[in-house]
Parts: sequence; structure tokens; C-alpha cells
Amino acid sequence: MLNSCVVSASQQPSRFPGWAACFGLACLLALTGCAAIQVRMGSKIYLDKTPVTSMQASLPKGPGIAPGEKSPLVVALTGPDGTVLMTEGAGHGKVLWKDLTVTANVAVANKKGIVSLPQDPRISEGKAPHVTITAPSHPGIQAELDIPIRYDYNYTANFYGNSGSKGLDGSDGIGGMSGSMGSMDPEHPSAGGDGSNGSSGSDGGRGGSGEDGPPVQVRVALRSGNHPLLQVGVSAGGGERLFLMDPQGGSLTVSSEGGAGGAGGKGGRGGRGGSGGIGTPNGRDGSDGSSGSDGLEGWRGSGGKITVTYDPQAKPFLSAIRLSNPGGPAPVFKEEPVAPLW
Repeated sequence: MLNSCVVSASQQPSRFPGWAACFGLACLLALTGCAAIQVRMGSKIYLDKTPVTSMQASLPKGPGIAPGEKSPLVVALTGPDGTVLMTEGAGHGKVLWKDLTVTANVAVANKKGIVSLPQDPRISEGKAPHVTITAPSHPGIQAELDIPIRYDYNYTANFYGNSGSKGLDGSDGIGGMSGSMGSMDPEHPSAGGDGSNGSSGSDGGRGGSGEDGPPVQVRVALRSGNHPLLQVGVSAGGGERLFLMDPQGGSLTVSSEGGAGGAGGKGGRGGRGGSGGIGTPNGRDGSDGSSGSDGLEGWRGSGGKITVTYDPQAKPFLSAIRLSNPGGPAPVFKEEPVAPLW
């Protein structure tokens, strides 16, 4: 049964000979996301119907993952005749991930073969993330993979002020009055009155200014050793995020940007001119009022103040920390002892 993959049509005009074939092809193309259809088309296979003697796992984007980041897994399965089949996704192969089971230690793996590390570096530091892949249809065959933790990564910590409020919409103009009725009596003709002009709509109001970016505190300590690492804590608005970074190849960009200005209000529509009155001759219609102009966008907020407090031992590596607060005050650097952050 493929009920979940059914595509229906409200009308199927059988009088067109080629319509059914075209519709069937369209259905087939629409269903390429369904495993059963993919198998029937040959783009995917069922693993329980495929002999496998071994499997190997790898990370195609590199040997390691940084805290808070993710990477796809690729599994290569070898058959008795030496044929190698790859997993779908990053492996661009025919093996469905739903036919495999992935278990992870320290790291986290989802059902699509994506492995990630927790954002908090304290959870994984000093540990060895490990992944095991098994095929329930082939007991005894599995692949295992150790995942190195990398710290030479370009991290970002971005903070924003709230956007400004939308400007008030302008008021619509008032329609003009219809002209008075004249006379169409041939013996006593009189002209109809002119309609009055519609009034103009008012302009929309300017959007509210965006809020300034929040003040950000950055603390930097050095974790010394054969390969020094920076412990960095970035806090704003009562929360803090921690980073463990290799200053030789890695970086951390901290930004505090003002919120966007609010959209301007819509200009009011001009009122319609009144109709001329009926008579001999008819009165003239009044002119429509002009529509108001849309309001201007509000001003963007300025960047927030960024303060960096760093331990003297971390000073040689400060170039790995980049700061951005457009329109805000110059960042402040304070050198003083900073205890290990964890």
C-alpha cells in the first residue's frame, strides 16, 4: 500500500490520449521522495534484500566536529562480489538511512545520518565522541567511528536590538459630494451641479527607530598547554555562551547590532470625487483626491557597547577575537586576571 504517496487530480479528461501518460509521469516525479517509488525506479535499494559483508563509516567534511556544529556521515557497504554501495544524502548513494541504526556517545546522531556535538564545550571536552552504525537486517556487521573534536573553527556570537515599530497608516481622504440634480425638461432645462472634489489622503507616519544593540561582555582566559586554547565567555541580556577556541586557525566574531527601523505607514487613499448632477447639461464630476505618501522607514539602532576583559596570558591571542558594533561606541579592552571559566 502506498496511500501516503498518492497524488490525486480533481479532473482527468480521458478524451485527450496523452493526458493519462503525462499525468502518470507527473505523479511519478512528484513521488520520488517516497522510498518505495525510489526503489522501483532503481535510485534506492532495500538493504534487507542486498547481501553485505562489511561496512565503513566516514565524515566527508573532515575528520572532526567543533562544539555546536554538525556533519553528515557517509557509510560504504561492501557486497560479496566487491560491489560498494553508499548511503543516501552526503554519500549520494542508494542505501536508505532508515535501514541503518546509528548510536552515538557524547555526540548526537539523527535518523538522516547527521552527527552533531553539544554547543556547550564543557560537555565534550576531554572526551572521545564515538559513533556505531549497524544494519538490523545484517546482524554482526557494523561500522564504528571515533570523531575528533576540533577547536580551529570560526565561531560567531551575534546579538541584535529589537526592530522599530511600524509607522501609523495615513487616513483615507473623504469622498466628494455629488452635484445637485438639474432639469432635463426641454421647456425648462437646467444644468446639473458639479460634484465636489475628494479630499487627499494623509501621509503615512515614519516607522519607529530600532533599539540599540545590547551591551555585551566578553571574558577571555587561557587554557595553557602544548597547544594553548582560549576559554571565552560571551554574555548579553542575562545569558552566557561559552566557547573553547584554538587561536591558531580558529576565531570568534562577536557582534552587537542595532535593530532595524520600523516600516513606514501606508499613505491614505485619496477620496473619490463626487459625481456631477444629472441635468441639461450634466454637472462635472469632482476630481479624486491625491493619495498620501508612504511613511519613511525608521532609523536603525546603533551597535551596543562591547567590553572585553582578558587575562594577561591571553593577550598574544586577542587577534583571534573580532568585534563588530556598527554605529556604537569603540570596544573597551580590560587587562586583568581572569580565572578559568570552567
